[in-house]
Amino acid sequence: MAKHDQDEDYDVDLAVIGSGGAAMSAAIATSLAGRSVVLIERGVLGGTCVNVGCVPSKTLLAAAGARHEALTNPFGGAPTSAGPVDVGALVGQKNALIESMRGAKYADVAAAYGFEVRPGQATFVDASTLAVDGVALRARAYLIATGSTPDVPDVAGLGEVDWLTSTTAMELQELPESLVVIGGGYVGLEQAQLFSHLGAKVSVVGRLAPRAEPELTAGLARIFENDGITVVQEHARAVAREGEEVVVTTTSGAQVRGARLLVATGRGARTDGLGVQAAGVEVDERGFVLVDETQRTSNPLIYAAGDVSGAPQYVYVAAAGGRVAALNALSQMPPVPGDADTASPPARPARIDYTGLPAVVFTRPQLASAGLSEEEVLTLGEGCECRVLALADVPRALVQHDTRGVVKIVADPASRKVLGVHALADGAGEMMLAATYAIKAGMTVDDLADTWAPYLTMAESLRITAGLFRNQMPTSCCA
Repeated sequence: MAKHDQDEDYDVDLAVIGSGGAAMSAAIATSLAGRSVVLIERGVLGGTCVNVGCVPSKTLLAAAGARHEALTNPFGGAPTSAGPVDVGALVGQKNALIESMRGAKYADVAAAYGFEVRPGQATFVDASTLAVDGVALRARAYLIATGSTPDVPDVAGLGEVDWLTSTTAMELQELPESLVVIGGGYVGLEQAQLFSHLGAKVSVVGRLAPRAEPELTAGLARIFENDGITVVQEHARAVAREGEEVVVTTTSGAQVRGARLLVATGRGARTDGLGVQAAGVEVDERGFVLVDETQRTSNPLIYAAGDVSGAPQYVYVAAAGGRVAALNALSQMPPVPGDADTASPPARPARIDYTGLPAVVFTRPQLASAGLSEEEVLTLGEGCECRVLALADVPRALVQHDTRGVVKIVADPASRKVLGVHALADGAGEMMLAATYAIKAGMTVDDLADTWAPYLTMAESLRITAGLFRNQMPTSCCA
């Protein structure tokens, strides 16, 4: 990597630890600004999303959903059927997809922008020096983008049982006859339905979708029940092996049994081996790196972004954080001589705007949201007005013969601005882009109700729900 003449003490402008969404976004922004950057990766290129998170789970969920749709086809005149699954073949197809995307979206992108991805363990030697496999690397600034790792909950007996994480579960070569999932968050929900739709008998121990709107959670609980998934909404207290089964005991003493156990109780910061203490980087009580609004840590030379910083654990948030961190780090560096035409960092610090942030749980139907929940608005001390629409009132759901789910809009009662949109519906995630636009643009429920919506789409439910704020009487199609 080239050094600037006046920077002989530095090997690179920005050294990024990690190679996932935050790291790649930071590297691209740095390259576009005409600065040098290197990514340091001790494991596999690409981080959590492409290797063990979003991409593998969603392609396996799509496969499981295809089988489940064949088994639950509502159209009697067009019969379908589904037999046993070849899990090994599905995992092989999943791995091929990952390898392809790792090349096209990470390795090829790094080559196109001309930045290096250096293999090795990065460890801070002191507050201004990093070592990669023991070799010193001096940078003007550093970015920690190491992601997260599955949490290990404090459950008695867990250390005596061979249990799965979402990562290891997606590498199984055979379908377990039965599976107990501890955890009702988005990972637990997706994994539970994934294995249920593939044909395993599944039980969930934990509160379902604890951050979702209660109307949506209630609907999802009914869907899980119809899928044959047993749900015990209590905390797991202990686990034990009894013969060929794993037994999970809950706080009330209830026992849930299965051939395998999958633990999905959240994710913690991945900082092992990094030497954050030597670098003077402060972490919170859970181990997440503390950052300010500019993504800067307690060490002014070091930034952090993505899951490791305690941000919402979505790859698009990580990417936004990586770009913000890079721009702010570059703004503290002296200009490159002769590069007046190079894209310059912002005059004011860059920040992430979380307004209208969308989220999707890829169950069937999907559980999705954008913006604030009713509880969040009330906690802020603001007024709140909500409307809830059952999918039985959505023409698209009727023609599909699948009316499971609801749509909810949260609005300010004075300004009538849309504050949040929440949906349990087929394609709910696709609806959230429009919802985010509405929230970011400051649209009112009247604006939403009066905006064109194509008939016989699920997204039309946004217009119909918004119309309930001024008329809760039944309406005709498109009226």
